[in-house]
Amino acid sequence: QVQLVESGGGLVQAGDSLTLSCAVSGSPLSSHAMGWFRQVPGKDREFVAATSWATFTHYYADSVKGRFAISRDNAKNTEYLQMKNLKVEDTAVYFCAAASTTRDLRDQRADFWGRGTQVVVSS
Repeated sequence: QVQLVESGGGLVQAGDSLTLSCAVSGSPLSSHAMGWFRQVPGKDREFVAATSWATFTHYYADSVKGRFAISRDNAKNTEYLQMKNLKVEDTAVYFCAAASTTRDLRDQRADFWGRGTQVVVSS
C-alpha cells in the first residue's frame, strides 16, 4: 500500500521561505506523477504543482509560478516543494499526492493522498 507523509510545515512570516517534504513508501517514487495541493478551510482544494518522472515536466498554478519549485529525489523516495517569498494568502494545509499522470493531478484525480501539513504565513 502506498503511503505519503508530508512534513516541513510551520509558521513563517511573509517573505520567508519554507520547504515541504513528502516521503513515499510502498512504491517507487519513479512509478508516479507527483503533485502538491493546498486547501483553506471552507474553500475547495487547489492544485499547486506537479511533476512527471517520465518527461521531467513541471506544472504550477499561476498563483505560485516563480515562487514555488517542485522537485523529487527518487533515491530517497521523497518529493519536495520549495516555497519562496511566501505570502499571507499561501496559508493553507498542503497535501502531496500521487497519480499516473500529471494530467490526472491537474484534474485532481490522484490515486494516493497524504494527510497534509499546515503552513501559516503571518504578515
